[in-house]
Amino acid sequence: MTTIVSNPLELLELSDADLGVTEYVGVTQDQVNLFADATGDHQWIHVDPERAATESPFGGPIAHGYLTLSLVNLFLPKLLEVQGASMGVNVGLDKVRFPSPVRVGARIRGHGQIVSVEEAKGGVQVIVRVSIEAEGSDKPACVADTISRFFP
Repeated sequence: MTTIVSNPLELLELSDADLGVTEYVGVTQDQVNLFADATGDHQWIHVDPERAATESPFGGPIAHGYLTLSLVNLFLPKLLEVQGASMGVNVGLDKVRFPSPVRVGARIRGHGQIVSVEEAKGGVQVIVRVSIEAEGSDKPACVADTISRFFP
């Protein structure tokens, strides 16, 4: 489900709106390995499936927390589309938490909630809380409050 607004000012009417959930996507060992190569984080709990299966408390390899966080960028445009904007910019993050790990092979999705919306420097600033949920888990894997600005 995607919430679509025809211009940035319509965001002002969406304070506290539940944006619903995205479709699930899988997390693969190849993704984890590529992320390890890109960041230099080759810790065995991520990149050594055999060792992780026997020594890790998670029973196998897990995705990097920052890989999970980076997938917010995959889910956010599937939750909220702002049409009629001359540009949109990521301002940053207010708060990020990793309540539970994402096991390699898990299916995850994004759930969005608008936390706040206000006019800001010629545009509209929106804070969207994106919770990344792993299928079958009762705790989110990542909760991130994203800050974006959209300009007419």
